[in-house]
Amino acid sequence: MADTLALFDLDFTLVPFDSGLRWARFMVGEGVLVRGTDEAYLDVCRGYVAGRTSIEALHRFAAAHLLAIAAEDVPALQARFEAAIRAELPGASRALVARHRQAGDLCCIVTTTNEIVARPFARAFGIPHLLGSRPVIENGRFTGEYAGPLCHGATKVACVESWLRERVVDAPGTRDTALPAPAARFRERVFYSDSSSDLPLLEWVDAPIVVRPDPRLRAHAQACGWPIIERLD
Repeated sequence: MADTLALFDLDFTLVPFDSGLRWARFMVGEGVLVRGTDEAYLDVCRGYVAGRTSIEALHRFAAAHLLAIAAEDVPALQARFEAAIRAELPGASRALVARHRQAGDLCCIVTTTNEIVARPFARAFGIPHLLGSRPVIENGRFTGEYAGPLCHGATKVACVESWLRERVVDAPGTRDTALPAPAARFRERVFYSDSSSDLPLLEWVDAPIVVRPDPRLRAHAQACGWPIIERLD
């Protein structure tokens, strides 16, 4: 088992933009979504930043409008999207991920972004594991709702802990064996994030590292003496 757990937020951490907006613009450019869908999504994002729109409403909009496609079309669209974004991944972010992978660390993106949009980024970075919000599919279409709570705030901690428990249970020779808590089996747990909404997971790990943080997270990081990365581009 890897000695280090390396967790990464996606938007404004590994990439200096909103992945949902990038997906929306790609889909509009492909002619899959109607013109203006990207701008409508951007308006909802602005409402969220201004405190007028909840995180739940923002992501319901994303699931309803950015995933207005048949589920069977997703793999081909994701493949084309991945090819489109590869050149946009910051070199410093790619180098950071590569260092963790070369060290043999267990790497995972943990993001509020839905898994459909986030998966191409995970593949492009070479990160094998992804925890994101899970949109519901019924009769081959996305419903605009999510399976369980969004992978956001304290729920990110629950998602990581559940994923680690599943890995332990599924490991050969570990069933019905007394083992330490999955998180305790790592020498170090690292998490990179830009957002104060990620404070629960930042405080759960051993080595929180903030990347171009929002004002609240910057103040908290400075008070706690956490490392601050100003640029990953």
